[in-house]
Amino acid sequence: MTGISSEQATGNGPIRWWLIAVAALIAIMVLVGGATRLTESGLSIVEWKPVAGTLPPLTEAEWAQVFEGYKAIPQYRELNAGMSLAEFKTIFWWEWSHRLLGRVIGVVYLLPFLWFLWRGVLNAELKRRLWLIFGLGALQGVVGWWMVASGLSQRLEVSQYRLATHLVLALVIFAAIVWTLRRMSGRPQIVVPSRLKITSVLLLALTFLQIYFGALVAGLRAGRVYNTWPEIDGALIPSSARLFFEQPWWRNLFDNTLTVQFEHRMTAYVVLALALLHAIDAVRSRAGTAVMSGAWWLVAAVILQAVLGILTLLNRVPIDLALVHQAVAIVVLTLAILQVERLAARRTESDQQKLVLPLRQPG
Repeated sequence: MTGISSEQATGNGPIRWWLIAVAALIAIMVLVGGATRLTESGLSIVEWKPVAGTLPPLTEAEWAQVFEGYKAIPQYRELNAGMSLAEFKTIFWWEWSHRLLGRVIGVVYLLPFLWFLWRGVLNAELKRRLWLIFGLGALQGVVGWWMVASGLSQRLEVSQYRLATHLVLALVIFAAIVWTLRRMSGRPQIVVPSRLKITSVLLLALTFLQIYFGALVAGLRAGRVYNTWPEIDGALIPSSARLFFEQPWWRNLFDNTLTVQFEHRMTAYVVLALALLHAIDAVRSRAGTAVMSGAWWLVAAVILQAVLGILTLLNRVPIDLALVHQAVAIVVLTLAILQVERLAARRTESDQQKLVLPLRQPG
């Protein structure tokens, strides 16, 4: 992705605030989604009604109808049989709030986007980027229902594969917005050794991978077992017979609760080690205040995230600690994105000018 000229940057304040608002809403959406998972609320609404579903049940008859729909799925019959309507309303409101927030994000994104397009204040590069983000947002709605549908017939919960896909896609959209915001400010190219750029990209990739593993842990409820640290299943490294007993072997990476939790732990150690190496290299390379500061802030966030992960595990995943752990994961991801963008190449000013439209020109 490329940069935007300093001349354009001075006039795009409303666009920046709009994107900041959307990014903040996505972060909140991720946390509400986490709470929905932790409270086992995600299957309480068994239909996908993008428009009609905006309104919750308003009468006792409508509540009874929605509750009967939930009673028809395996989760109710095998986990919540005998649940009262009042108890059902608790889980319903979590899932309804999650879906409503998704609709709000769609409106908050689309309406200003159409306004900026009409006003002609978006250059060609920014326009392409924003259309891509819009497309990913539309896809996210489909993926969300695809996830819910996996738990409506034969499972007691949603597929951990689909849950992980849903979370990672949300954070890909979040990352694209954060990247776009950073590219909208005109800053000079920072000259650093190539290895610093490579390690920053590796850190970002590993952060996404770690978030994916974290979603698998949540989907399998793997955080509620093996609640010891630093040992897991009685050892620092469990036996291969315990880690890879399912066939084919690769299914253990996604379905075996011990293996999934172990890979989540090990990836955390790798992320922390690489973040430290990256920060030390930035200092030794005299990469500049912004790069060194960004690297050490990332180290601090990763350490905090690791501590929160350990506490969450040892306490068997209380909802408050789990959500703080998830929130700090978003902070780590944001800092990793900023560090990659800080070190990334930019177009020259002459190349950028070709993409700029007159600020008041419609179309």
